[in-house]
Amino acid sequence: MVRPSSPEPHSAPTIFGTVAVVGLGTMGSGIAEVLARAGREVIGIDISDAAAVQATSALEASTARAVEREKITEQERQDVLARFRTFSDLQAAAEADLVIEVVPEHYETKREVFAALDTVVRPDAILATGTNALSVTRLAADSARPERVLGLHFFNPAPAMKLVEIVSSVLTAPAAVATVTQLARDLGKEPVAVGDRPGFVADGLLFGYLNQAAAMYESKYATREDIDAAMRLGCGLPMGPLALLDLVGIDTARTVLDAMYAASGDRLHAPAPILKQLSEAGLTGRKSGRGFYTYEAPGSGTVVPDAEAPAESDGTVAGARTVAGVGVAGSGTMASGIAEVFAKAGYAVVLAARSLEKAETAKARIAKSLGRSVDKGRLTAEARDAALDRITPAGSLDAFAEVDLAVEAVAEDLEVKQQLFGTLDKVCKPGAVLATTTSSLPVIACARATSRPQDVIGMHFFNPAPAMKLVEIVRTVLTADDVHATVREVCGKVRKHPVDCGDRAGFIVNALLFPYLNNAVKMVQEHYASLDEIDAAMKLGGGYPMGPFELLDVVGLDVSLAIERVLHREFRDPGLKPAPLLEHLVAAGCLGRKTGRGFREYARR
Repeated sequence: MVRPSSPEPHSAPTIFGTVAVVGLGTMGSGIAEVLARAGREVIGIDISDAAAVQATSALEASTARAVEREKITEQERQDVLARFRTFSDLQAAAEADLVIEVVPEHYETKREVFAALDTVVRPDAILATGTNALSVTRLAADSARPERVLGLHFFNPAPAMKLVEIVSSVLTAPAAVATVTQLARDLGKEPVAVGDRPGFVADGLLFGYLNQAAAMYESKYATREDIDAAMRLGCGLPMGPLALLDLVGIDTARTVLDAMYAASGDRLHAPAPILKQLSEAGLTGRKSGRGFYTYEAPGSGTVVPDAEAPAESDGTVAGARTVAGVGVAGSGTMASGIAEVFAKAGYAVVLAARSLEKAETAKARIAKSLGRSVDKGRLTAEARDAALDRITPAGSLDAFAEVDLAVEAVAEDLEVKQQLFGTLDKVCKPGAVLATTTSSLPVIACARATSRPQDVIGMHFFNPAPAMKLVEIVRTVLTADDVHATVREVCGKVRKHPVDCGDRAGFIVNALLFPYLNNAVKMVQEHYASLDEIDAAMKLGGGYPMGPFELLDVVGLDVSLAIERVLHREFRDPGLKPAPLLEHLVAAGCLGRKTGRGFREYARR
């Protein structure tokens, strides 16, 4: 028995009853599906018969799945299929109220399509380009009807992604923008109005980040697997940047970045050389079967092992030192979280603070955290009690005399950390591993504060440590191989996912995350888009769990500014200079949620 289906958006359309989609690749097919399922008559046009057949097959398959899942009836499916017709000649667009062009990202190709459409469509028809990189204004200016040309940028996969960017040029009539915006809402999408500049909002922020990830991989700073895992697990993103480049198409990414760089002159937008190398070799990602990763077949999303794939591991690491006892230095949220992680995994933990009272307060915080896990059914009362019994609070680092691994989680101040490492050097036994949880300071500076820099390494946990799976393992040029092996093995035992990186500012996550946040601030500063529009664009178009301004206010604008200054100082790239707006807000004491005001205002608790 098929349950009553939820109604498709506007099954009785009042605007744009007939829509032509020119170009039936992945995006064109997806847009055609959205339109047909929303009750529009859809004219699919592509010079390739194979593309037309593939688009029809894709619609048949997706609607069949919808019937199986009882989202639509078989009759509704047949109605959707009947509304989609394919042709090989642009003349078929003559009856369309709206034409959406989704041909490859080459200006001359698009210009030729628009010139031909000028001679075919009705005078009142609207022409929309699906470009995400090329100038809508230029296409409009070359058209015979510039006031009726605009951008309509869907995101892939079009049926699933909610965001649609409506791009108007200085030539576009407001009535055309209003009508297309209403269509987007009728389709169940969230339209965001943007001006005409390469990348618009979502891709304008996304592609700079993707480009930096490609450059990071090209420099052999980290493996493709570690870069992707770091951004998924550290930021909650649905895909890592290199996997996303393969999905988008490496050639497409290069085209978008070329256009962005031509407009901005920002080196962060200059395509990484590897993008040119891969695209010119035909290794364009999933569609070719190989890009940064290798796939089962062209068009497949299934990754198969290749020469770069890491070897399978059982969790043990050759050469690792034995770790039974762990010392955690600090009494804040991060120190408490890390101590909880080790205690739950069975390690004896010494939690040392500047006073015994502070250490006991930190242990009480851990008890509350473990209690919440018991209340939620994630932990038994017996396991909670056993974990707490393994934690010994101490008011001095002298208690670290017998630990095998000492982890500092004190204030992000280099002088403070160096003093602490000098003390650890004197207190800890020979062979103990000394780790810093710094997120932005040089690990080597901590190592040089000791007489045993070979024993020092970075272990960057993410907040909240009990919940976040990622740990960035930061080797200095002096870190011993067995120290690195020890920390990797320990990460496995505490059920964290380790990623390896070198000792440079930002490591993987912050080096990719904070330039993206800084660029979002620049967009607002330049009045290109509002806070709400940018946050909506990145959540709906990029699948981000939080928009950049939501995240900045949570992290703290002062913390964000400090990290951005470190990155700018390290890499000396003008594009990394912190946005003046961020500096002004910090100077005014608007630091985010913790002060009640950052980019937005919050109710005082």
